[in-house]
Parts: sequence; structure tokens; C-alpha cells
Amino acid sequence: MSDFSIKCEPVADAPLPVPTEPPKEPTFTLPPEVPVLEAVDGVRFDFNHGLRVRFPGTGEYRCVFRDLDTDCLLYSMDVKPGCMVESVKKFFIRFGLEIYRKDDLKEPLFRHDLNLAGKEVLIQLPVGALGDTIAWFSFVERFQKKHNCKLFCSMMKEIADLFREQYPDIAFITKEEAGKLKPYATYNLGLFFNGDTNCQPFDFRQTGLHRTAGKILGIEDLSDIPPRVNLTAERKIKEKYAVIAAQASSQCKYWNNPSGWREVVAYLKSQGYRVLCVDRMTEYGTDYVWNHIPYGAENFTGDLPLQERIDLIKSADMFLGLSSGLSWLAWCCRVPVVLISGFTDPVNEFETPYRVQNATVCHGCWNDTRCDFNHFDFLWCPRKKEARDKFECTKAITPKMVIDQIRKIQEKNHAD
Repeated sequence: MSDFSIKCEPVADAPLPVPTEPPKEPTFTLPPEVPVLEAVDGVRFDFNHGLRVRFPGTGEYRCVFRDLDTDCLLYSMDVKPGCMVESVKKFFIRFGLEIYRKDDLKEPLFRHDLNLAGKEVLIQLPVGALGDTIAWFSFVERFQKKHNCKLFCSMMKEIADLFREQYPDIAFITKEEAGKLKPYATYNLGLFFNGDTNCQPFDFRQTGLHRTAGKILGIEDLSDIPPRVNLTAERKIKEKYAVIAAQASSQCKYWNNPSGWREVVAYLKSQGYRVLCVDRMTEYGTDYVWNHIPYGAENFTGDLPLQERIDLIKSADMFLGLSSGLSWLAWCCRVPVVLISGFTDPVNEFETPYRVQNATVCHGCWNDTRCDFNHFDFLWCPRKKEARDKFECTKAITPKMVIDQIRKIQEKNHAD
């Protein structure tokens, strides 16, 4: 038998890596360093990052976590002085906390069951995600009504301004303001990648973009409910018109059929519609791949207030877009939405009878748990590596498929 040995270099001699970039700011405001609530004997606890319990520097205790709804024992351990104990799961669980003296396990020294009624609760949504925030927000309201809590919601100010008057029972705050709170409980809404099931109970790729928020917050009713926005503005354009949005944050979201938008815009104009493009940018891309405003569309692009976008979209005969933020905004406007997507499966977005997808070719990689999205690859296409094969999912969505959905809307509008 041959010898086997491992040689290790002295760790002390190895130079420490020098950071090349400043540390990134965390997506969510961190919880208070010290748990907010006092239990007994200097023990403190709260529910601001799951269930957190901090023990004082003296005395030894037994700490027990329970899931009250499933009647499952989650944790039961003796803890040493000065320890901090946190639950692994950070999504909504109706926790029960029991603290015993280590030498007396007959009766708990302290017991507390999570109860949000009348308590200050913080729900945090990431800044910068228009579609995600709109998709998740109805579950925020459902959570507040279910628990009758004093709810603070941290989100991007531009979107909060749309919701503030519509939801008087929710206090909208900035990320900076959230850092000054000392709430009873905190829940973070987001897409947690790479199969994470600690911040979300189920992989969001299986539950869908909007319903994952309901799962995180423990909401039973996962039905599609668009958030309320102000739809009272008078119509500004006399002629009939359609609104389109052709840009996205990643190439897999685009309609990659080379003649798609051109033929659809031409069809709409042949039917007497003005076609207004409301993307933030007229062109977007990277390196050698750039996407331009569709030929023949009127340029209504620009970094404009979202309420102005709503005022324009709400009076349109229809909206045509991708699996991106402006399609979710159009959903709020209660107009027919033609949603063109290949990289997502229908479970991912709100229900629309005018969804366009070609299921006979490669599709649905976003919702495939075998495919992990790369945020840094604008040309991400996990199943097709050759340039000529990439984005087959939307290359194979023909103009006819989209025009057929437009005709359905025309027929319905004519019947009404």
C-alpha cells in the first residue's frame, strides 16, 4: 500500500487577499443588533431575522423553538452564557418560544407564541425591481389584513408613491427609515436563488414570481390580484392606440424574432391604431447586441414618473410587452395585456388570456430548477451555447402568433 500524505503551506505566511471592490450594500436593512423584546433574566428575543434569542453572560438555559401550526419541534438545545440563537428559516412561521433553566426542564421559565396583532411589523422589498414589487404587493396587503398588524413597508420610493394613497393602513418607508425601526417582526420579499429554501419555503422557480411572496408571508390565497393605482386621469389621446414595451434587463426576456415587432407594429397601424412605445430607453444592450425601439412605433420613451406611464397605458386599447416591469404595470391598469415570453413558463406571471409562447421549442429555463440564472451574463441562455441557437424560445414566436392575440382583443372590444 503506497503512502498518502498531504502537504499544507503555513497559513500565516500567506498574504491576505486585498479587496478589489468596496463591499456591496446589503439588499435589505439589517435587523437591530440586539433583539428588541425582553423575555426573562436578561434574555432578549424578536422575530426580525427568523426567531432570534440572545442569552445573557451568566446562567445556562434550554432554548426550544416550535412551529405552532405543524406542531413540530424545530430546536431544543442547552445554550451557554452569551449565546445568540436564530432559527434557520427566515420566512413566516408561527413560532413558539420556550426558555427553561438548564437544571429545571419541567416548566418553562418563559413562553411566547408569535402574535402579530397590533404589533409593528416590517416587510422589506428590494429597491429597483419594478415588476417584482408590483407582483408582490397584493400579498403585503393580504398579510396586513390577516394579522391586523401595524405594517411598515420598505420599498422603492417611486413605486411607494403609486400605492400610498390607495393603502392607508400601510406605512410606506424608505430603506434608510427602515433601519431606524425596532419592529416585533421583519419579513424580506425577494427571489432567493440557487435553490434557497431558508428565505423562502419553496423555490420561486416552481411557485412563480408573484406567488412566491405569498408563500414567504404564509398567505393561503394565492390568487392574482393587481395592486390598486390611481386610474382617474382623463384620456389624453383621442385616437385609438396601443402601447408597447420592447426593452428588458436581459436578452432572454426580449422578443428575439428579427421581424416580430416590425410586423406587429405595421399590423396595428393598418388597423388604425397609433402605436406608442413607453420603454425607459430607446435602445439597450451590451457589446455587440443592442435592441432598438421597434420600427414604426411612436417614441414615448424616457425616464418619466410611473404615474405618467399609468395615465397613458390605462386608456389604451391594449398593451403589448414582455416578462418585465411595464407589463406588470399594465396589469395594474386593467387593460388587456399581450404578454410575449419564452424563457418563463405561464406560472411565472399573472394570468392573461393573451399570453404568447411557443411550447414546441426550448422554453421555460427561468422556471427550470436545473438552471441557475446568471445576473452578470446579459446573453444568458443556459441550454443553448452556440450563438446561432440562443434564444430559440422567442425567435420561434412568430408575428402571426402575436397578431392572433391582438385580433382576439379587437373582437372582444368590438363585441363590448
